[in-house]
Amino acid sequence: MSTPANNGPKSAFNTFNLVAGAILVMGLVLSVLRFTQGIGPVTNLDDNNPWGIWIGFDLLCGVALAAGGYTTSAACYIFGLKRFHSAVRPAILTAFLGYALVVFALQYDLGRPWRLPYPIFVSQGTTSLLFEVGLCVMLYLTVLFIEFTPAMFEWLGWKKIRKVVVKLTLVLTIFGVVLSTLHQSSLGALYTIAPSKLHPLWYSPYMPLYFFVSSIAAGMSMVIFEGSMSHKKLHRMMDEEYLKHHDSVVFGFGKAASLVLFGYFFIKTMGVAYDNNWHYLASGYGLVFLTEMLGFVALPCFLYAVGVRDRNLGLIKKAAIITVLGIVFNRFNVSMIAFNYHLPAADRYFPSMTEIGISVFIVTLGVVIFRFITTRMPIFFEHSDYKGDH
Repeated sequence: MSTPANNGPKSAFNTFNLVAGAILVMGLVLSVLRFTQGIGPVTNLDDNNPWGIWIGFDLLCGVALAAGGYTTSAACYIFGLKRFHSAVRPAILTAFLGYALVVFALQYDLGRPWRLPYPIFVSQGTTSLLFEVGLCVMLYLTVLFIEFTPAMFEWLGWKKIRKVVVKLTLVLTIFGVVLSTLHQSSLGALYTIAPSKLHPLWYSPYMPLYFFVSSIAAGMSMVIFEGSMSHKKLHRMMDEEYLKHHDSVVFGFGKAASLVLFGYFFIKTMGVAYDNNWHYLASGYGLVFLTEMLGFVALPCFLYAVGVRDRNLGLIKKAAIITVLGIVFNRFNVSMIAFNYHLPAADRYFPSMTEIGISVFIVTLGVVIFRFITTRMPIFFEHSDYKGDH
């Protein structure tokens, strides 16, 4: 099958379009307020809490959950696991949109979007971790865009330039893995400069390693989650080749995610032991830490293993959802919940409705763009002119 089945035109006034449209309109209104009134009137940020949900969710979670791009590409093109080839384009698209929206969301926190190029091209702070993160994200976003372009060129019928880009696949994949290793770990390293502000159960000199390893599990889980949702909502856009490999992709990533989560649980436990922080487990923050580790790391690790052993797709997909939520929970703990833990409750940060509304707007924008692209370009199916040309 070279093209997916089409069941005819659908009404533009369906539930998804109406809800998404309302959220996008709301987001545009809130965006106008943010960039005309300033950051103070629309957020609960202050000198104690300069980073809020736009960093904790939009950036930290967005980067981690977009890791499916480099994990899937590495599995297919570096490790030669060609059964994952059908998942590469959806994963690359998800990663590209994820990183693009991270940069977009960052403008709400920073303001003055016209100064975005300054740290890279005008005033480089080469000793700063933020400079390294910014440089790697810029380069990796460029790599993801190039990796995405073959689908766009096939849609446009630009055969010659598409052929050139396809030849760069392995080089781009290696470059993407290197860049991802650097900035995923550096996001964790950012918090090593605040040992007195982050609770000891989350603070560790090994935070760069924690962030990197957890991003691998997040990426594979996001590929499973995105694939499952697309399988339900965009089934009509999938050809026989994609559908044939769907289950093997889920089982393969489920097995790998179980092993990665086991390793992540082990190194986190070793971190607590290394700093002798066992006594903190008896506190309220200890309960939060145990909930994160047992409910969102150990549990999905076990569910993944059982799901792979029993060939149970449903169980693996549930484990993927729990893992994705666990990554969000961990990044929230590091950036907000366990950050400034010593402050009185009155001085602690909680996002305003405007902050939450803008985050919902950005996520919805990503879903709308993903749906727009996948219903037009060869993401879930092979273009008839390039069938078998990998």
